[in-house]
Amino acid sequence: MYKVLLADDEGIVLDSLRYILEKNFGESCEIRTAKSGRMVIETAQEFVPDIGILDIQMPGINGIEAMKEIRTFNNRMVFVVISAYDKFVFAQEAMNLGAMDYITKPFSKEKVVETMQKAMKLIDEARQKRSNDLEVKEKLQAVVPVIENGFINLILFQEDFTAEMDSYRNLLGITAQYGMMVTLQFGERSEDGEFQNPVGTSVQIQSYQPAMREIIKEFFASAVVGAIMANKVAIFVPWENYNMEFEERSAVVERARNMVHKLNRQTHLYFRAGIGGVRKFVQLHASYEESKKALRMGKGSVAHTQDLMLGCDYEKDYPVDLEVKLFQYVRAGNVEGSRDMTNQFFDWMEENYGDHPQDIKTKVLEFVINAEREAFLQGGMRYGLLYRKDYLDTVMDCSSYQELRRWFVQKVVEAAWNVVEKKKEQNNSVVGKAKEYIKEHFNKDISLEEVAKYVDISPYYFSKLFKEEEGQNFIEYLTSLRIAKAKKLLQESEASIKEVCCEVGYSDPNYFSRIFKKVVGYTPTEYREGVVL
Repeated sequence: MYKVLLADDEGIVLDSLRYILEKNFGESCEIRTAKSGRMVIETAQEFVPDIGILDIQMPGINGIEAMKEIRTFNNRMVFVVISAYDKFVFAQEAMNLGAMDYITKPFSKEKVVETMQKAMKLIDEARQKRSNDLEVKEKLQAVVPVIENGFINLILFQEDFTAEMDSYRNLLGITAQYGMMVTLQFGERSEDGEFQNPVGTSVQIQSYQPAMREIIKEFFASAVVGAIMANKVAIFVPWENYNMEFEERSAVVERARNMVHKLNRQTHLYFRAGIGGVRKFVQLHASYEESKKALRMGKGSVAHTQDLMLGCDYEKDYPVDLEVKLFQYVRAGNVEGSRDMTNQFFDWMEENYGDHPQDIKTKVLEFVINAEREAFLQGGMRYGLLYRKDYLDTVMDCSSYQELRRWFVQKVVEAAWNVVEKKKEQNNSVVGKAKEYIKEHFNKDISLEEVAKYVDISPYYFSKLFKEEEGQNFIEYLTSLRIAKAKKLLQESEASIKEVCCEVGYSDPNYFSRIFKKVVGYTPTEYREGVVL
């Protein structure tokens, strides 16, 4: 079926064209007619024709102008123009606009039929191309996830991948020279905010997998999405530059937050995202480890490694599952949990290597070094501790498993405590620095975003950190400083209410008075006049 729009201001011309089409093409053509340029445009919007046969000279909007307007909302329509011999210059203009052909008046039946057949052939070819494109797209929808998963696996599990990486980048059209890894974690949320039922939710999420990929691509269009591994999904996001500016980082965090919130709504599960630093392709595994660490150590739905001041330098064979459990307890400040987990690990070593004490000692030493490396990467321990000779001497001198266990637990718990304490110091340092900045600038038009930029943390994470450390949010803290200063000025100076308002950072005296009364219980005037004794 072909939709055909006939346009001419002469009724006899329209009748002749309709008769020729119906006689030669029968029910394969659905025909509409129009007698003015305006009717042509309105009919084209509602009817969406495949072919338009338009007279150039029509009252009001002529055929040329109608073609231009229709092209703004329908670029697939095939145009044929009708013109008299003395209007041939207009026919040439129409051809320049993309008209397929022109017919001169008076026209013959043969010319109309020949031109229509030519137009129909173009329509058939375009439809076939669209069909082929859709078929290719449909096949790609099945193939692309496989290719993307291969790319992610290459990053996570293979050390020397330069040649293969180039192949994957060509297949996926990745031209950027850098990128970052994002780790999505999902599950059911427990009362303490941790993930639970990872196995059950990893099964449950399978039915949402296509929708989950679409949501990720909605917020990170060029992202490469890996397969679901337990209750995590690894994502690669290309990045053009090695450095990420503060504003860019804040925007990435905000996009990730919106993505997580939409995933929560669509799947009815609890999602969080950890974001690693921008790296070269050969260093992307480090970015991936940073993203996982950001998940463990961060607060809220999204955590960026740079906001947390985390680094990453994992060894390939490091027991990540053990580390995950350890830092879950550390993050909660649960030293007894860390102690219990370490004892369980030692029980496992005794059970599996009980006849090989040397192997157990080696594993204990390796695990302590890894735990302390984690503490060092958080800034919690001196690097020299990693290679102190007395560690090796102490482990080798242990005469019983009980003695070895005691030393092992002590060192792991110390590492956990060091990370917790250092994190508190970092948080206090960031908040302390922010408070000093606010105190120096509270009498200006200051914003949370401005302070967050000053301490080099994304506004989202800074807001959560400030509230957690201070017990009040940024606005509440800023307001308390301003009102305290206003009270002092009202008590000790002759400044007018308007002057006090400007002095403490407000531009509107009426708004200042409302805020002052809300906080103090009295208006500035009442306060100054001694209502408050």
